[in-house]
Amino acid sequence: MDPKEKAKEVVKRLKEEYPDVKIALKFENPFQLLVATILSAQCTDERVNQVTPELFKKFPTPEAMAKASVEEIAELIKSTGFYNQKAKYIKEAAQMIVEKYGGVVPKTMKELLELPGVARKTANIVLANGYGIVEGIPVDTHVKRLATRLGLVSARTPEKIEKELLKVVDKKDWFVFPLLLQAHGRKVCLARKPRCEECVLRDLCNDYLS
Repeated sequence: MDPKEKAKEVVKRLKEEYPDVKIALKFENPFQLLVATILSAQCTDERVNQVTPELFKKFPTPEAMAKASVEEIAELIKSTGFYNQKAKYIKEAAQMIVEKYGGVVPKTMKELLELPGVARKTANIVLANGYGIVEGIPVDTHVKRLATRLGLVSARTPEKIEKELLKVVDKKDWFVFPLLLQAHGRKVCLARKPRCEECVLRDLCNDYLS
């Protein structure tokens, strides 16, 4: 089976397994989504969702976040790891959003990538889930792991993995594809002990078949 056919079959089967799949991060607007996604680096979405209600209650807007001190933000996000760096990114991104974009999170890949702490993964997530603009496929640890195990990609870096995935995944599935892989990665295709015997993709999986 060539990679395009395989990707199509992966999407079909996972849609049946996870019919109501959606982003795990909780947010009410693009700014909250941006902050939550920055926090999710090296951290579970579950942990981020425990931290953000208090953070957004105290600093609900880009303007409020821009005025907060790095120390105030860091204290509220401590349990997400790398909190000093994340706090710095969040404050600086909020400042740029206020000063350069009038308090509105920008809607283009180019502008989003200028924000501190934002790489393509974060930009893709904000565009797709915050604005309904699908320009690419966000590659997080789940997407990287599953795409590699399934043999959909040979690249190792997120940027190159995304380029390969954009060639094999139908454009109409770019939005749902990462959400499906994330759901399956959390439930079945675990990092350390994948539950291969429960997996609906095992006959498609290079790792399982090798």
